[in-house]
Amino acid sequence: MQVARWLHLLGVVVWVGGMFFAHMALRPSVQALDPPQRLPLLATTLSRFLTWVAVAIVLILGSGAYLIVTYGGFAAVAWPVHAMTGLGVVMVLIYAWLVASPFRLLKAGVAIADWPRAGAAMARVRHLVAVNLVLGIVTITVAALGPR
Repeated sequence: MQVARWLHLLGVVVWVGGMFFAHMALRPSVQALDPPQRLPLLATTLSRFLTWVAVAIVLILGSGAYLIVTYGGFAAVAWPVHAMTGLGVVMVLIYAWLVASPFRLLKAGVAIADWPRAGAAMARVRHLVAVNLVLGIVTITVAALGPR
């Protein structure tokens, strides 16, 4: 069970920590670059990050399901586990939409050097990352402060 908790926490650190870094450090730092430099850099960086998030999602969902079963199922766990599960599912759906639509449009715009198109897609990516970052912080808060 300790390994499952560790895998769960590791997945959360990768996902939420990566979003915090991208939104609070990387994004403001690259604003000084012109779109032909900034947007390919962000597209490449996000491509690597989103791959790691996919791994993190597998770790989080797999370990979370294992822990819930180990504790006796949803009927046996406290409300914070239900809240974390619901928030996590919403985060996964936002991630899936981000990858399927705005990130795909960002890569397509960068590939043909259509900077306005790529910039608009990047703005949508940034918004979805911000939403997921807030949801991730709320989820961590519920996990840390909720009753055991």
